[in-house]
Amino acid sequence: MRRLIRPLLLSLGVGALVVGVSGLVWWNVFLCRGDVCPSVAQFDEYEPAQPARLYAVDGRFIAEVGLERRSLVRLADIPAHVVQAFVLTEDKRFYRHDGIDYRRIFGAVWSNVQARGLSEGFSTITMQLARNVFPEQLPSRTRVSGVRDNLLRKFREMKVARQLEARFPKERILELYLNQIPLGAGAYGVESAAQRYFGKAVTELNVAEAAMLAALPKAPARYNPRRFPDRAIQRRNSVLELMRRGGALADADASTAKAYPLRIVRTVRGGGDVAPYFVEWVRRILAERYGTRATRQGFRVITSLDLDLQGAAERAIDRQLRAVEAGVHGPYPHLTYEGYLARAAGGIDDPASADSPYLQGAFVAIDPRTGGIRALVGGRDYDDSKFDRATQALRQPGSTFKPFVYAAAVQAGRSPSAVVDDSPIEVSQADGSLWSPKNFDNTYEGEMSMRRALFMSRNLPAVKTAMEVGEGAVADLAHTFGLTTEIPPYPSIALGTAEVQPLELIAAYATFANLGWRVAPNPLVRVETTDGRVLEEAKAERIQVLTPEAAWLMVDMMKDVVSRGSGTAIRRLGFQLPTAGKTGTTSNYSDVWYVGYTSDLVAGVWMGFDRRRRIKDNAQGGQLAAPAWAAFMREVYARRPASADWARPIGVSAIPVDERTGQRLPATCPVDGDSVRVEYFLAGTEPAPSGICRTP
Repeated sequence: MRRLIRPLLLSLGVGALVVGVSGLVWWNVFLCRGDVCPSVAQFDEYEPAQPARLYAVDGRFIAEVGLERRSLVRLADIPAHVVQAFVLTEDKRFYRHDGIDYRRIFGAVWSNVQARGLSEGFSTITMQLARNVFPEQLPSRTRVSGVRDNLLRKFREMKVARQLEARFPKERILELYLNQIPLGAGAYGVESAAQRYFGKAVTELNVAEAAMLAALPKAPARYNPRRFPDRAIQRRNSVLELMRRGGALADADASTAKAYPLRIVRTVRGGGDVAPYFVEWVRRILAERYGTRATRQGFRVITSLDLDLQGAAERAIDRQLRAVEAGVHGPYPHLTYEGYLARAAGGIDDPASADSPYLQGAFVAIDPRTGGIRALVGGRDYDDSKFDRATQALRQPGSTFKPFVYAAAVQAGRSPSAVVDDSPIEVSQADGSLWSPKNFDNTYEGEMSMRRALFMSRNLPAVKTAMEVGEGAVADLAHTFGLTTEIPPYPSIALGTAEVQPLELIAAYATFANLGWRVAPNPLVRVETTDGRVLEEAKAERIQVLTPEAAWLMVDMMKDVVSRGSGTAIRRLGFQLPTAGKTGTTSNYSDVWYVGYTSDLVAGVWMGFDRRRRIKDNAQGGQLAAPAWAAFMREVYARRPASADWARPIGVSAIPVDERTGQRLPATCPVDGDSVRVEYFLAGTEPAPSGICRTP
């Protein structure tokens, strides 16, 4: 028997040696062959991804933009009770192991055998860090993964953890972990989670709040304190008990913390509640210019948004849309927004549909001097529809395009008193058919001044003026004003049949407000890195596309839209500062507009359906859209200095004319008759006196 023991022991020893050597070779050579394991050398310069932080023009915080909402904080600045809560919950022997807690492995194996399943894990903080930093190479366990795949993943995780521990001190590993760990609700790291759940910095957390955060890594969704408060409190109190047993809390302090109420903030810092369409637009711009850097390297982005103007815009368009749906402006035949929400709650409609079935609206306000976007509303409900109608939609502008027609005419030397003919016309089409445009009221007034044709928004004079000036010239001028969409050189463009982007149309009107200088719209003021290095800073590039004299004539003509034309609702609703603008309505009453401006602010309103259809019978921009614009302007100028009027350039002369004929009257004629008015002309284009004084 003794003869057999020695060979047996020798065989076992050799076998164990072979297995051990094979295991070491497999561990060191084959386990991470190729690039299946990440190199820990990356941690030398590693910084967890941080979202870009957007601020308003006055420095107020707007939102965070990034896949992971994270704010970095040094370990030295994290309170001891926060650190203790995580260590005692996730890895109580963190300071005593080298990345792998072997005692915990055996305990977990025994627990899983007893439970006949995976009831307990053995990941250390270092292993969790490795998995969270390199999710592509060290993915989490899934239900569909096989036993072999899960074992390989765990072994690779353990090896990377050992390498991390060999290369970095415990403090560095713990700091990275506390800034990297996902804690639910889109929050990564303790600082971001403290802000999202408690509305305070991690340095301000009490013991109960620290324990609540430490309760989340195990299952952030399951213990979400917003959705499952009772379950979250139970888990939090378990963490507090672990802290008490670990000596981090006295008995009395633990009891007090367990009785502390769960106080979760309702509004989420960085949650995208403020100007969501604007925030998403800025995100797209940053991604286009900087790629993934923009949303991973903690850019500080100062935008041109004015939060006070943004709030005023949101209130103005929301109230007016609800007024339209309530029938204030006549019977409204469609499903209302509130009705849609009620039906969606009952499962009748899909609230995530691409085209919302209720009346939509867009609003943009721009500083014409800089091009800065001061307010932007892209729709009624961002959660329901993320399609941005201000920057992504293409809509027919209707009569809001007519100012470009008359600007081309003025630039060509015509005066506002030039006579145009409001009478029927037939235009031959390329296919041989005839196009017969009509006025919105199906009436015709005959000869009238170009000024009257604009402020009364007559269609036939606009078409004839475009044909006389040249449709190509009109399209070219519109493009120089900043419109980038295709404008086919056909007579119908005078009626706004070519689609435009609402933002571009509204920004184009800034050229009138600037007396001929175009400034491109821009939502950004400055983009900085985390260390303060400026990546870009907005510089308003002014391009003169219309002479100041011609632009002033257009402003004066468009003032009449407000004082005696299709936009008189602006005055009736109480906005009395110097202003000009233009209403717009498309065929079949499917789009309504009002775009107007003062000398220091341009704003535009659009209303319609995503899928074009009639809003209501006889819908008009002056009736439906203009009230929202007036409400916005009243609120804005109630707390800012009044805008100045536009000073008449020296190169513009004032001469009395007969408004019906446009003829110049002798100086001896009275200027207070019904048909007599002071008209303005570019110097050198003044008409000769007619020698006749008309009587009223």
